[in-house]
Amino acid sequence: MARWWRAFPRAARRYPWPTNVLLYAGLFSAGDALQQQLRGGPADWRQTRRVAALAVTFHGNFNYVWLRLLERALPGRAPRTVLAKLLCDQTVGGPVALSAFYVEWSDVLAFCAADQLQPCPCALENSLHGSLWFPLGHLPMLLTAEW
Repeated sequence: MARWWRAFPRAARRYPWPTNVLLYAGLFSAGDALQQQLRGGPADWRQTRRVAALAVTFHGNFNYVWLRLLERALPGRAPRTVLAKLLCDQTVGGPVALSAFYVEWSDVLAFCAADQLQPCPCALENSLHGSLWFPLGHLPMLLTAEW
């Protein structure tokens, strides 16, 4: 274990992007497994795989690119610069990441068939409209009320 722990910073310096993506996948998976264990129910490994897939396909990559962009746009560690980065991250990066999380749960990333995207008598949490409207509800001018 100690040898692996010492090799991790070297791998992060040499391959920062893949290391970041794998770290996100591990942390998201561990968080999901811990949440399931704390709830006391049986482990749902399918859900944990979906959370890990979301971390690998979107969150790890998005956060790596987004934070590098913020660092290039607002370089430095002065308190005003850190506050500006924080505000940019919370007003732009946060809603994008949250929206992607809810869109993933609607199975849009699995390329649903076109007939599944039509309004149907299914639960709100399984519909594309409900999944998009919840995180983007503060932007009603971008979405139409009817599909």
